[in-house]
Amino acid sequence: MNIGIFTDTYSPQISGVATSIMILEKELRRQGHNVYIFTTTDPNADRKSEEGRVFRMPSIPFVFFPERRVAIAGMNKFIRLVGELKLDIIHTHTEFSLGLLGKKIAKKYHIPSIHTYHTMYVDYLHYIAKGKILTPSMVRKMTRSFCESYAAVIAPTQKVQHHLEECGVQNYIYTIPTGTDISSFKKSSAEQVAELKQKLGLNLEAPVILSLGRVAHEKNIDAVIMAMPEILAEKPDAQLVIVGDGPVRKDLEKMAELNGLTENILFTGAVDWQEIGSYYQLGDLFVSASTSETQGLTYFEAMASGIPVIAKQDESIEGILTNEETAFLFKNDDELAKTIIHALENPELVKRVIESADHVVEAMSAEQFGLNVEAAYLEIKAYFEDKEKLADRMKPTLIRSKIASQVFSISSNTHIRKGRSSRHD
Repeated sequence: MNIGIFTDTYSPQISGVATSIMILEKELRRQGHNVYIFTTTDPNADRKSEEGRVFRMPSIPFVFFPERRVAIAGMNKFIRLVGELKLDIIHTHTEFSLGLLGKKIAKKYHIPSIHTYHTMYVDYLHYIAKGKILTPSMVRKMTRSFCESYAAVIAPTQKVQHHLEECGVQNYIYTIPTGTDISSFKKSSAEQVAELKQKLGLNLEAPVILSLGRVAHEKNIDAVIMAMPEILAEKPDAQLVIVGDGPVRKDLEKMAELNGLTENILFTGAVDWQEIGSYYQLGDLFVSASTSETQGLTYFEAMASGIPVIAKQDESIEGILTNEETAFLFKNDDELAKTIIHALENPELVKRVIESADHVVEAMSAEQFGLNVEAAYLEIKAYFEDKEKLADRMKPTLIRSKIASQVFSISSNTHIRKGRSSRHD
């Protein structure tokens, strides 16, 4: 198939959405499909290596998420380009500029379209005028309106599926977890880990608690920082390494300073994707206090790296991560420090958790992810083509029916209301 992926977020940007798209693109190409990425410009992109497969529209930083970008020009050029590429399916990954463009192009050329709903915006309203403009109810209505314009929607987890159902989305929802490219997270040698620790100024013998991902309010990294005094009371040489960048990094650095924790907390800033695997190896534990995850990619990347995961209980990980079997889970933020100390003091339990987590990682492979999405594409394409054929066969009947209805409407002074249909099976 010729597949068009429309996204506002793509490499070299670092995010769960960008990672998910890169994994999907790689797997679909490996299966023999032609994949074309339609995205925004990025000053750090390697345009030469992208030639012929990645097409970028002029863009500016998004006002509410400056690290994200929105397209501002070039739409007509993209519309003509899609006509030349003869796409078989369009897959959008954003509700903003490129998502809207993807929908428009799909309608223009009668191309089946599918959308992955990555972000639960009710968790992000604080970015827009501190939640004073948009309400959760308004966001749910917009979500329903956007998603129902597609043949189907992909939800990365059951949590997202349930959210879409609560929003009133009626069309078909595939629940397809994003896979992990295990090959990118192989265990580094002790020498390589020691070299990176020395480069970052870390104590080679001290335990490292790792946080990796977007440094944003919804990730609840402040809970990890506030757990450090209790952890240090038991493990005085423990170090927290926060890998990544985002809108609250400066605030968190100030929090660490005010609490006298600068000697025990390191902020690395953004790291190139090619180096992420090495940074996972720094950790004795990977910790996340977030409940806003829709994919949980960092959990699986940590497990693939052989690092035990400490995570906050949430619907997004139900049935995947189990306390003291495949991970260490805590319910409330005030339990986080005790959970970390418990893991650090029980190396045999940690070893068993890591071994059990290997089976989870195998089930969440990138290959299976690609196969699942391919199956969804084929089903939607077949459904779309059948629908088009049926519409063609019905045209003469529909025309006759319309004329008859108009005559009936005039003669009986009644009104005909257009109904709405949606796919439920």
